[in-house]
Amino acid sequence: MRLNLPSFLRRRGLPKELLESKEAKVMHISDTPDNIYSFILNLIEKSRPEYIIHTGDLVDNIKLERKPELKERYRERVKELLDILENSGADVYIVPGNEDSEEILKELVRKARIVKSGEIVKIGKVKLALAHDPSQLNPPKDVDFILYGHNFRTLRRGLNGVLNVNFILLGSKKVVRVKYPDGTNFERGYKLMRGL
Repeated sequence: MRLNLPSFLRRRGLPKELLESKEAKVMHISDTPDNIYSFILNLIEKSRPEYIIHTGDLVDNIKLERKPELKERYRERVKELLDILENSGADVYIVPGNEDSEEILKELVRKARIVKSGEIVKIGKVKLALAHDPSQLNPPKDVDFILYGHNFRTLRRGLNGVLNVNFILLGSKKVVRVKYPDGTNFERGYKLMRGL
């Protein structure tokens, strides 16, 4: 089922502070099933982030870790997302997840930077610790934010890209969250969500 995502954004709207901010911004996403790629494109077009960080599982509805025979389908779908990200005009950072093929990513990436899990990235004056799985992190105390995905775990100073699309306004270090479309968790393979 494909959602009519432009109308989703119009109906729900984006936070005013995100749309009106003149600050440079980082957009953080993670664990993205291919049915939300048009949502991501629309969100990029409306918010115009200078930086995009994807913390893994770029085609989260294709579980390569369990079904490696789906590599060719993964290649087709991940190419679509990479085109969206790399044509956005933003600097793009990608942390491969457990369901990604690092080999295919390296083959297809043109502009994005592939980052190892646990790496620290400095954007302006903001230090970010990046990982797919938060258990792979042991960030220093001077890190401003910890960006990750993989599960529903929450960390102090942490921004979980599974729970929301996170925007960091770099000047003020303010975080603005945007919900994923309804049905995203189902497409990720999460059958039952309690308390979220």
